[in-house]
Amino acid sequence: MVDRGKPEQSSSRQSHTLDRKRVYTSQFNARVISPDLPENVMIFDTTLRDGEQTPGIALSIEDKVQIANALSDLGVDVIEAGFPTSSSGEREAIRKIVDQGLQSRVCGLARCNKKDIDAALDCGLDYIHTFIATSDCHLQYKLKMTREEVRGRAVEAIEYAKSHGVTVEFSCEDATRTDLDFLKEMHLAVQEAGVDKINVPDTVGTISPAAMEYLIGELMTVTKVPIAVHCHDDFGLAVANSLSAVRAGARQVHVTMNGLGERAGNAALEETVLGLMAFYNVGTNIETRMIGPTSRLVAKLTGYPVPPIKAIVGNNAFAHESGIHVHGVLGAPSTYEAFGPELVGVQRSIVMGKHTGAHSVRTKLAEYGVDMDDGQINLVVDRIKRLADSGKEVDDAELVALASHILGERESEKVKLKEFAVFTGMNITPTAVVSIEVNGERKTGSATGIGPVDAAINAIKLVMGNDISLVEYRLNAITGGSDALCEVSVRVARNGGKTIMSVGKAIGSDIVQTSVDSTMEALDRLYCRKKE
Repeated sequence: MVDRGKPEQSSSRQSHTLDRKRVYTSQFNARVISPDLPENVMIFDTTLRDGEQTPGIALSIEDKVQIANALSDLGVDVIEAGFPTSSSGEREAIRKIVDQGLQSRVCGLARCNKKDIDAALDCGLDYIHTFIATSDCHLQYKLKMTREEVRGRAVEAIEYAKSHGVTVEFSCEDATRTDLDFLKEMHLAVQEAGVDKINVPDTVGTISPAAMEYLIGELMTVTKVPIAVHCHDDFGLAVANSLSAVRAGARQVHVTMNGLGERAGNAALEETVLGLMAFYNVGTNIETRMIGPTSRLVAKLTGYPVPPIKAIVGNNAFAHESGIHVHGVLGAPSTYEAFGPELVGVQRSIVMGKHTGAHSVRTKLAEYGVDMDDGQINLVVDRIKRLADSGKEVDDAELVALASHILGERESEKVKLKEFAVFTGMNITPTAVVSIEVNGERKTGSATGIGPVDAAINAIKLVMGNDISLVEYRLNAITGGSDALCEVSVRVARNGGKTIMSVGKAIGSDIVQTSVDSTMEALDRLYCRKKE
């Protein structure tokens, strides 16, 4: 069981604020920063509770433990690990998370009744988040209780939980649609009962930033414990409302990774943290360089891909196509970026399209060790624009193929697949065997993997030598049905003193074979370009 005397914030945490030389936000932000803003705000992450309530998401116990560890490494102060009373599987997952000994506090949700609180205590939690609805709408149509009954239920639950020596955070559900005088009465009553924090949920995302600032300001007149906010994104204002709440006095924000949550989701951790730092100069304990990797992990385990245009972590957040933009950002990132992608652990990308210029093409080809003169570059640019005008997207593999065709580099194959087999099935470790001819010399090897594709690529890497690494693997379905055609693109690197990269792409009906074909194409390009 976690030590119930654990401090609210671990002393080993270091508050992070942005290096002002690495962000390029408007100078007018500084003119409206309130002198009352805190140095640090706590981050309460509810990805494993409210985030899992996103329609279609059902995390396994192992998934939840893996995400919890990632969130702790990221630096969140509190992880709401779940709703213990909901199922035995939920309780098992929470117990395992508690047993991890994370730096983050681990919290469980409970309604204002002894059964829910006992379920949380039985998981070994030392932090309980309890709630009850307070808006007239919820009282009349859901709870069918009077205000006095609700107040009494909340006080009784908090006193019961506090008698067990735990930290208690309380929420008036639907607070932003609750009568203000009654909301203040609730805050006074739960403080008298010994609550440690009070959360103000915008349960249905119906408040504006200006109104949120007003509401928190009013509640601050009667609230002596820290105020938190929990904002939903039904009007797309969850992050803005969270920032406004901090401006008015809130000292903790509830967030989810990638903005997951019921209906339109919750305030996104990545946007809230960067907003606090960039606009208010308010620090958090988040290690921002871990935001990108954590976002990708959560997207993978939940099965909810991050939209390309998602702020901070979307694939397009640091993607540039326009020749003017690319030329500017390569000279000085501040020209077309608010901050550098390395700040949040992602990468800048240059996209080929109808607005592409020669500078973009030269820079992108340089990533793959392809050098062309001005005339050749112009030919590539012309081909890209013609393809884009016809509606065709040009990815890295096709760009390199265009350049190779113009240069005439690939006159013959230097790397040929001679034999290939993969063995997989139930209770069998996937194993692949490959035989490859490299410059006329035949090499054979085998390897295992977590799946047939992984095993096949591992076998190829083994045969080709330890200096070959897979940098990127992308799989897209082209058609529907069980016999769908798939498209696989890979990027490989050779680390022989100087890293050289290459790409390959293949289309087929068999995912494993198509993956092998694309990898072999990338390796052949790599060896064709390699200087002997």
